[in-house]
Amino acid sequence: MIGLTATRLGAVVALGAHCDDLAIGAGGTLLTLCAARPGLRIDALVLSGGGTEREEEERAALTAFCPGADLRLTVLKLPDGRLPAHWQEAKEALEELRAETRPHVILAPHRGDAHQDHRGLAELVPTAFRDHLTLGYEIVKWDGDLGRPSVYQPLRPEVAEEKVSLLQRHYPSQRRRPWYDREAFLGLARIRGIECGAKYAEAFHASKLILDLAAGG
Repeated sequence: MIGLTATRLGAVVALGAHCDDLAIGAGGTLLTLCAARPGLRIDALVLSGGGTEREEEERAALTAFCPGADLRLTVLKLPDGRLPAHWQEAKEALEELRAETRPHVILAPHRGDAHQDHRGLAELVPTAFRDHLTLGYEIVKWDGDLGRPSVYQPLRPEVAEEKVSLLQRHYPSQRRRPWYDREAFLGLARIRGIECGAKYAEAFHASKLILDLAAGG
């Protein structure tokens, strides 16, 4: 909806339906952003997991994924897998966050995600953040919904490795999942890296971008 330049990036809103969504979909990007911009404000909202061990995992994980950032994390208690039935609560949470923030970019799920909670959150984002650049991250999972993203953030090999290490360290509750492993995370990052001419990358979906080809001319 608006363009993004490095010089004006001072605030980020990061949205997840579940604890670990942000780390899986955009953990490398968060590490890259925070290394380049100490003190970056990051307002993170997660819709489910509040008051459980998942919230404890998320707080420790995002602190590690956002070193040196001004991180403000809220974890709500909406039931996992039931976002469509709690649409109003999710909408109100986004509206409240919108009133409190002025982000230059939003990290959120994308509308093509097959999980109803991810997709529902993605559909809500533009109803609250109407004039903001939103990058829709992808999450590898059983559904097989990986698509053709159009935006890439290259990751240095050490950043890709750190992302995987932090995912394994901070989310012990997820290790039982058959797809939650090093090969899955690095494999997808390698494929996205190939697509953008890098070793590793994270990829995003964007519905609208504005170019300013006359800038500096």
